[in-house]
Amino acid sequence: MQFKHPEILYFLFLLIVPILVHLFQLRRFKKEYFTNVRFLKELSIQTRKSSKLKKWLLLATRLLILAAIIIAFAQPFFQAKESNQVANEMYIVLDNSFSMQAKGQKGELLKRAVEDLLEQVPENQTFSLLTNSETFWNTDIKSVQKELQNLKYSAGPFRLDNLMAKIKSRRSVFNKDIVVITDAVGLDEKQVKSVDKAFNTYFIVPKAEQKNNMAVDSVFINQTLDSFYEIGVKLSAYGEENKETPIAIYNNNKLIAKTLIKMDGATKTMNFSIPKADFNGYVSIEDNGIAYDNILYFNISTPKKISVLSIGDADKSAFLGRIFSEKEFAYANYPIASLDYNLLEKQDAIVLNELKDIPQALQTTLKSFVDKGGNLVVVPSSESGVANLNGFLGNFGTIKFNALQPNKKLITEISFGHPLYSGVFEKKIDNFQFPETKASFAISTTSPGILNYQDKSVFLTGLQNQLSSVYVFAAPINKDNSNFQNSPLIVPTFYNMAQSIRKSGAVALTIGENQPFLVDAQLSKDEIVELKGDSKSGEKFIPIQQVLNNKVKLTFNDYPQLAGNYGVYRQDELLQHLSFNYDRTEGNLAAANEDLLSDDKVISDVETVFDTIQTDRTDNEIWKWFAVLTLLFLAVEIFIQKFVK
Repeated sequence: MQFKHPEILYFLFLLIVPILVHLFQLRRFKKEYFTNVRFLKELSIQTRKSSKLKKWLLLATRLLILAAIIIAFAQPFFQAKESNQVANEMYIVLDNSFSMQAKGQKGELLKRAVEDLLEQVPENQTFSLLTNSETFWNTDIKSVQKELQNLKYSAGPFRLDNLMAKIKSRRSVFNKDIVVITDAVGLDEKQVKSVDKAFNTYFIVPKAEQKNNMAVDSVFINQTLDSFYEIGVKLSAYGEENKETPIAIYNNNKLIAKTLIKMDGATKTMNFSIPKADFNGYVSIEDNGIAYDNILYFNISTPKKISVLSIGDADKSAFLGRIFSEKEFAYANYPIASLDYNLLEKQDAIVLNELKDIPQALQTTLKSFVDKGGNLVVVPSSESGVANLNGFLGNFGTIKFNALQPNKKLITEISFGHPLYSGVFEKKIDNFQFPETKASFAISTTSPGILNYQDKSVFLTGLQNQLSSVYVFAAPINKDNSNFQNSPLIVPTFYNMAQSIRKSGAVALTIGENQPFLVDAQLSKDEIVELKGDSKSGEKFIPIQQVLNNKVKLTFNDYPQLAGNYGVYRQDELLQHLSFNYDRTEGNLAAANEDLLSDDKVISDVETVFDTIQTDRTDNEIWKWFAVLTLLFLAVEIFIQKFVK
């Protein structure tokens, strides 16, 4: 027991006053003798004994009264076990990712968490509130009431480590109390370890009752016909429910196709035929799970001719003219001696076909070409200098040519999962006629092989950047050195290496991936482009942009905040449609990893957290009990005075 005012205890010396008063009141009795007083003597002895007992009782109660009053004014208390953390700073971390859209016993998890905060956080409590998308420093519950009630779901997933880094950046001499409200979907060990052990961290983990969910994962063009696109829609299912689910496709908000789908596995692809024209719409499903992943926005632009230029001997490049047909490509071939360098920046893809030497001026121009989004294909010559090739390719990544090896090799391995062959093969095949090369360079690279030899060495690899790709062959593919030109692989390989997502394919970007995008436009010095959403989102913003000759490189960072179809505008002129979607990582509600959290840190609700903190940090003051004792002893004294003879 401790005292807030221990100096008052010196007044306990006053206890000597009642004792002195009691001693002065003691009298010595004088004996008087009377005749025939036998019964009177007996009565006198009894009266003297009872009077003495009453005085001792009164002395004891008066001492207790005085002592209790003095101790009450000294304010005794028992110190709280966490009294040294009374000045701790409070942080509330609220997960507002789309998995919190799931329904628990009392409704949507996020909405219920917001209600608990508004009801249970003390009005005088100062705290900082961090969500996936917003941060409020040193505020109180009344100040953020409106913001909490209007809190939207964030496009990005919940990252506890990122939010903890923000908290740690707020340096202070005080320790921190952290309340984390999350359903633990996507939580991993790395995120849990980001929590500083010195912090007092409490986890509240609301649980979803319904964990079945379906999601539209992606859309792609399976096949391009004369009048139609055959598109594939990939769907994912989580949980055990396999009811028939409606799926529909809309173009400019008009229904163009609808059917029912029944999942018979974790994933399924549905094929639809849509008119071969500009498409700006979405595919949607209706299920009982979370709603955010039920719609996927995408657009398809009318195909534009892709400009491809090959540099090399005309005879050796003749096969490229047959692949890059006039209907889809604007193709031209130039020998190195007659090449016009001004043409290079206008191309979508360039093929260096068996050049003996790559001049330095061409190397510099091609590096700029790749940096600005052009695809480059390098086919070496048997007479190419290794030093010249390595110096050039070193501009794009880690790759090294070694000496030419005059050994016949079979090309037997295909990387079916590589984007270059996406949609080319219906299934993995191993019974095709293997092409071969008579001589090839040994290649050392950290990039995976797209086509490999039988001995696992690389025949074709790709160096990727954010805007473009550089594809490198390990051997000449002229008919004297290889029969690759006669292989069924030759057409899809070169066709897809020249393709640009800007001019063909279904465009469906993911919010938060920060993948740059190129738009064909020539802007003057002071011109900018702006993105405007359709009537559903209504959002508009100006992305980070960089002018690259006849293109504009757009970088979106965390924008837009709402999924939907958007238009790229130069003032009022529509340049291109773009579609943005939320990341699909929150769809698996069964992936809640609450087992990673320590049991002693998991609290049932917000009220319990604040009650626990209040109990553990509030001193147990007991001076009131001494005041009660004072009144009790006072009553005892009155009782003694009145009833004890």
